[in-house]
Amino acid sequence: MSGVRERARAATTSEILRLAREQMAAEGAEALSLRAIARDLGMVSSGIYRYYASRDELLTALIVDSYNRLGDAVEHADASVRKRTEFAARWRASTTAIREWAMAHPSEWSLLFGTPVPGYAAPEDTIGPATRYTLVLLRLLADMVAAGTHHSTTVPRTLRADLARLRALADADIPDATLAAGLTGWGALIGTINLELFGHLHNVVDTPGALYDAVVDQYARILLPART
Repeated sequence: MSGVRERARAATTSEILRLAREQMAAEGAEALSLRAIARDLGMVSSGIYRYYASRDELLTALIVDSYNRLGDAVEHADASVRKRTEFAARWRASTTAIREWAMAHPSEWSLLFGTPVPGYAAPEDTIGPATRYTLVLLRLLADMVAAGTHHSTTVPRTLRADLARLRALADADIPDATLAAGLTGWGALIGTINLELFGHLHNVVDTPGALYDAVVDQYARILLPART
């Protein structure tokens, strides 16, 4: 009997997340309403609090779910390159997956990388899922270093403590210069997607993905120099 209840609860939880994503797409994350979702479910308003105790708890669930699905997409793209020393192919597969996911899920991308929701502070529960797609890049950098790739990027002193934390996250001996090159590439990718997705490239670059492709190409040249 407990299995039946667990399946019913999982189905209701999944439906709540689906309706929350629809509401977020239509009205923005800041307008998320548990009462409205309960109404759409045909549930008394108090009933939904058995699944999520507050709006912030539901927001956290949405963030974790979105990060995990982004992580799934990028990990799958990287794994699709069977020859692991084909670093350029892995870079392009992973970066393509990031943009494709963003374009397919704009409201969720906005939740992760857009304007913070007023009054909401993400708890530690979001950290693990948030690192998944970043770890794909870090592992790529670690594999390139192991294969003899090196970088000569100038590393500001103010960035070194942050790079040390990234190195610990990757659990690999990646030099600061390589981490700095990867981190600036990461920033350029996320920023370019935001420019496109939020309409800031209108009448500047109107071909979808053109600027992003140029950034991917530029950082392929930076990150993938000749091996020693």
